[in-house]
Amino acid sequence: MLKGIFFSIFASFCFALLYYYTSFLHDLNGNQAFGWRMFILFPFLTIFIVLIQEFSQVRKIFKRFVEKPAFLMLLILSSFLSGLQLWLFMWAPMNNRALQVSLGYFLLPLVLILCGYLFFKEKISIPQKIALSIATLGVLHEIWRIGSLSWESLLVAIGYAAYFVLRKKIDTNHLAGFWWDTLFMLPIAIYFIQIGWYNLTNVLSDLQYLTLVLGLGFISALALGSYILSSKYLPLVLFGLLAYVEPVLLAIVSLLLGESIQPDEWLTYIPIWIAVAIIISEGIFRFFDIPKWLRL
Repeated sequence: MLKGIFFSIFASFCFALLYYYTSFLHDLNGNQAFGWRMFILFPFLTIFIVLIQEFSQVRKIFKRFVEKPAFLMLLILSSFLSGLQLWLFMWAPMNNRALQVSLGYFLLPLVLILCGYLFFKEKISIPQKIALSIATLGVLHEIWRIGSLSWESLLVAIGYAAYFVLRKKIDTNHLAGFWWDTLFMLPIAIYFIQIGWYNLTNVLSDLQYLTLVLGLGFISALALGSYILSSKYLPLVLFGLLAYVEPVLLAIVSLLLGESIQPDEWLTYIPIWIAVAIIISEGIFRFFDIPKWLRL
């Protein structure tokens, strides 16, 4: 479990770095940014899987859908659900819909916890219940502050949860499963790349932009690879609770980029930060085997 916690927190740091990194890609539109991200991600992801000696899992999945063609349809569905979220992550900030998507990420952990409880009968510890209750207050305040739930918010909260439930159900919740997700996305990614000015020909002749898109792929591979690995090692309840680390880090990055937290936003962030602190504290207590009477 400790390995899963590490991968989850590391992934959140990488996503925060990626959020900052996209400020250098202002010349790309949302579709092209998604296309380049997936196109460059694939070779980095392949190298990563080979280095950790898990490419045999890729071959196992291939054998599964050769023997049972119906399994291929589930893989395509998994790729579609994943691709939709990755596209939205790049498209939203470039189309002034970042606020709606960020609310979806606030809601996502609650939906994941509910899915873990309903579909996998996972238990919730007392500290996790306390963290969940406090975080819920922050999420409810954010919904009240914005005034409505957009399609982007619902797509993130429900769509991402459906993706992780599907992966657990069909036993592809590892990097090899995500490798196949990415492979099926490549035709659409290449199409998005080629319909814009920053196509393969132009980017390959521009060293500065080539370097930027290579960096985009590398950071994406670290972020998504770690995120997928954490989902393998953690129950959905804890995986969902740790998902609150990411919006906290994204808020910090926003501050570094010159944004500020408005007075009416503090009642959203403070409860979530407290919830994250409780979750991390519980993990530390378990790791160092601190006596139960000292725990929350």
